[in-house]
Amino acid sequence: MSRRIEEDHCVASWCADDEWCSVTCTAHLIGQKWHPVIIHRLLDHGPLGFNALKDDIESISSTVLSTSLEDLEENGLVNRRIVSEKPFRVEYSLTDRGSSLESVITSMGEWGDKHLRESSCN
Repeated sequence: MSRRIEEDHCVASWCADDEWCSVTCTAHLIGQKWHPVIIHRLLDHGPLGFNALKDDIESISSTVLSTSLEDLEENGLVNRRIVSEKPFRVEYSLTDRGSSLESVITSMGEWGDKHLRESSCN
């Protein structure tokens, strides 16, 4: 049997039996294609505007970036702050919860450096 689990700022996930699946929940939160990349850029550069993020992440479309940022914000990993109304500008930064993923993102990079070649990611 499976049951639906919903935790504070955690997307719903299906887990076997009655155990809460921290790996499944975490994978749902940061496992989307661009989520770890966005988190990595915000860890490296600190708060960034939308255009700065888009320029820093090659080949991501504006629509996908916008959707990803909304998802990260809804899940408590990213803050969105309006910097100015005219011209309209927003800035994105990591929440404490998002910043706590630094060791996970660093481990992903270290694993990739050890096990992948640049050509295998294309």
